[in-house]
Amino acid sequence: MPRRARLALKALVWAACLAPLSWLVYRFATDDLTANPISFVTNTLGDWTLRILLASLTMTPLRIVCGLAWPIALRRLLGLFAFFYVCLHFSVWIVLDFFFDWPRMWEDIVKRPYITLGMLGLLSLLPLALTSTRGWIKRLGARTWTRLHRLAYLAGVLGCLHFLWLAKVGRTDQYWHAATLALLLGVRVVDAGLRFARRRRRAASTVPA
Repeated sequence: MPRRARLALKALVWAACLAPLSWLVYRFATDDLTANPISFVTNTLGDWTLRILLASLTMTPLRIVCGLAWPIALRRLLGLFAFFYVCLHFSVWIVLDFFFDWPRMWEDIVKRPYITLGMLGLLSLLPLALTSTRGWIKRLGARTWTRLHRLAYLAGVLGCLHFLWLAKVGRTDQYWHAATLALLLGVRVVDAGLRFARRRRRAASTVPA
């Protein structure tokens, strides 16, 4: 892909990922955050965290299925935006819900399993954000770095479980998120199985008669 097209695509990703936050800022400026603004902001940021994370996880299966190289260039950017939104999501919970009341927050994490899952999802994204630079790829080595960043799928699983657990009756989008993640994981598992079978065939073909 030409450099200009790649830059244009990344600019489009920036605009798309910042749009939900801009929409929230507009709702705040127009005093339109519903009757329960804290819950509305928390849920909106959480929803977009999972959507952007799933978009990031879609990039590799898209390359596998369609044979396209350009989605990989967007994977890290989308992952960093997912981390940005999950930090905002938890910041609202910490600052507005509990106002830095750490003992109460810890009690909430322990007593409510869906918050436990959400916190684990945040912690699984933290090392990915910290090692997202090219310098860390060189330090860790490409293979180790790739294995570490498979934690993104664990974060996706935890995020979907978190969403399924807390979603109110009548909502259905949590099931679509879970189905999307299951499809993406299925593509990766099938691809890994096919690559393993090809390696076995190559190994068998090199064995002397």
